[in-house]
Amino acid sequence: MALASFSAILCFTVQEDVVRASLGCVAVLSILVTLFFAPWALKLTLMAVPFGLERFYRLNQNAPMD
Repeated sequence: MALASFSAILCFTVQEDVVRASLGCVAVLSILVTLFFAPWALKLTLMAVPFGLERFYRLNQNAPMD
């Protein structure tokens, strides 16, 4: 996970396209490998957070502004 984070940060700071693309691929592959070996509880938590945030955002958008 640290490798994925470090690669993602470098991907946004590097200006050269080839290096940027390779760092992006390393970040994505590292995240996929990490999720493959992660326990089920962590996988479910990581999937539930975006859905919960989306639901919270939608509820706040539909709330009256009074």
